[in-house]
Amino acid sequence: MRKRLVIATFVFGTALAPQAWADPPAGDWARLRNCESNGRYDAKGKYYGAYQFSLETWRSVGGQGHPHLATPDEQDYRALYLYRMRGWSPWGCAKKLKLREDADARSKRVPTYAESAYIG
Repeated sequence: MRKRLVIATFVFGTALAPQAWADPPAGDWARLRNCESNGRYDAKGKYYGAYQFSLETWRSVGGQGHPHLATPDEQDYRALYLYRMRGWSPWGCAKKLKLREDADARSKRVPTYAESAYIG
């Protein structure tokens, strides 16, 4: 029986979090943020934060308080969570930008914070 060697990349003692294989690339998320809020995590108005969440949508993916007051990591996590629940459909800019859905869109698979770390 052959053994496989597993190699992990470490930087200053922490493993680099790889992008989950099926999630949209970081560049798509950056384009979405730029279109939705000029990339501002503190944006507020009718909608909140970098991904322009309504309070109802924010709470539907477990967000607490107001999105624009949450950390960028928290907003990125909740955005990925929403994407896995509903695909790009909640974001008008996604259609404008012609962002494509992948295997994780609407998968209902709850992400981990490590999986969303690549977004920001």
